[in-house]
Amino acid sequence: MAYLAFITAYALRLGVDAASWEARGVLVTAAAFAGIAAVVYLFTGLYRHVWEYVSTKDAMNVLRSATLSILVFLPALFFVTRLETFPRSLPIIGWFVLVLFLAGPRLLLRLASDRQFGGAWTQAQDGMPILVVGAGPEGEQFVRTVQKSRTTAYIILGFVTANPSRVGQLIQGVEVLGLDKDLSTIISKLGRRGMKPEKIVVVRAKVSGAELTQFLDVAEAHQCGLARVPPPAELRDHDDAALKPRPIAINDVLGRPQMSLDRGAMADLIRGRRILVTGAGGSIGSELVRQIVAIGPSHLALVDNGEFNLYTIDREIREWRANQSMSTILADVRDAARLKDVVAKERPDLLFHAAALKHVPLVESNVLEGLLTNVIGARNVAEACVAARIPTMVLVSTDKAVNPANVMGASKRIAEIFCQAEDLRQSATSFITVRFGNVLGSAGSVVPLFQHQLETGGPLTVTHTDIERYFMTPHEAVELILQASALGMTKRDQGAIYVLDMGQPVKIIDLAKQMIRLAGKTLGTDIDIKITGLRPGEKLYEELFHGEEPPLPTGQEGILLARPRVADAGLIAAQLTALERAARARDEEGALAIVATLVPEMRRGQPPQSKPHLSIVKSS
Repeated sequence: MAYLAFITAYALRLGVDAASWEARGVLVTAAAFAGIAAVVYLFTGLYRHVWEYVSTKDAMNVLRSATLSILVFLPALFFVTRLETFPRSLPIIGWFVLVLFLAGPRLLLRLASDRQFGGAWTQAQDGMPILVVGAGPEGEQFVRTVQKSRTTAYIILGFVTANPSRVGQLIQGVEVLGLDKDLSTIISKLGRRGMKPEKIVVVRAKVSGAELTQFLDVAEAHQCGLARVPPPAELRDHDDAALKPRPIAINDVLGRPQMSLDRGAMADLIRGRRILVTGAGGSIGSELVRQIVAIGPSHLALVDNGEFNLYTIDREIREWRANQSMSTILADVRDAARLKDVVAKERPDLLFHAAALKHVPLVESNVLEGLLTNVIGARNVAEACVAARIPTMVLVSTDKAVNPANVMGASKRIAEIFCQAEDLRQSATSFITVRFGNVLGSAGSVVPLFQHQLETGGPLTVTHTDIERYFMTPHEAVELILQASALGMTKRDQGAIYVLDMGQPVKIIDLAKQMIRLAGKTLGTDIDIKITGLRPGEKLYEELFHGEEPPLPTGQEGILLARPRVADAGLIAAQLTALERAARARDEEGALAIVATLVPEMRRGQPPQSKPHLSIVKSS
């Protein structure tokens, strides 16, 4: 292209005169220019771009390549010929011609790829008419992808936006019809023109649960479907789910707008380090593994005592990132000797302890198993870290540890106490505790239960009309765990607990009603809700802070700090030794007596019926 551009520029400047060209050595000079341009293109990576997906960044690279070619060529030619026979206007003409020759074929290829020959893009005439919510970069990408697709058959009727300045503009030839608040009016107008959308597709990345609920109201009123393109944070490399809008899920409706996270700190926490995750096959553990792998650790060790769960997450990661260095280890955290061997061999820079028994009624009916796993298991992990001088351990805790009304909550509180005491006692290993509420869709939680009950025709069972819980999506919970861990490693508030801001609690009966609605069913007609009564150890509400650990701001959105309230490390260690002895001897009464000593605020079977007032205090 450079050779042809030089010849063309010369012809435009001096005409086609063979004798003149020969006298001036035009062909030789053009060849020299082409050689220099080839080196420049190699340097700028011009030929590495996939031009079917050309962007403004690629166009800038064309301009940069053309400019560098001219700027490098002129000094070289001056050194050889002193530019005695070289027209002074030729570099300017040559630059324009070279840009045209480089960009023209690429633009044609892009147009061919987008099927835009013959004027503006023509949508499929037999596709599904849709309305797109979001006229930003996500909307532009979605429309462009639909245009390129050979299989996706949509007729895009227009955009709606939250940005008034976008109304009336065209994006990839599709008009922005109005604002979000006017969605119902826009659909009515389209209907009167015989262009009613069959589906509303939300492509905007940052959209709150309240906004989605409003869109759902409009969709139901106009008998349209409502779907969402997954936000970028939930997509993996080359994930084609971006082109496949999915139905609105309960996670979407209960979700909150994306928080502003320090992703650089999260990357520094993980990238290039050796990481170990216990409970790697569980709901939180597996999501931790996914997000850790996405950042890029040097090595990742997956530890779990469940063969199937461990196999499942191992296979998923190996199919996704075949080159990821990884160990898959069957081990029970209750086995101290095995755990010390694993930690000493793997030598992680950072260990996430997510292994636990979390189902309240099951732990209530299997007290000793819950204590051995949640208390003794956490102690074993902590002691293995100290013995191997592992720099940092992160304990994944729960809001049920605050004023517990059940053994599960008390067991997690004891794990917190031990890790806090160890963090204050020694300096070989730093202990970070992260506390949060319920995770939507986790194993044994209410969402999978409601989904099963919906599939079998109901009724949906709710234990109390006033029972409420804090909820967070698995993805959001793990992001904040990583953020809190990064914060804990930099600030080092010894013995403190990082508490994730869970937003507002949700009534379980409202959750049930919303899931019935999302399933396209009508409460009282298609399906019922049955009140069954509180289960053993179940509280009407959960708390995130104890009265003696007032919340402090951390400076990071979504994360608060609980002041430590701990006892003597030696006393706690002795109590845990006695607790293990009682549990392994099957002495439930003796074990519970020790639990009552360690967690005097536990009121097993007597959940409080009123909420405490919570306020955030300023750090001194």
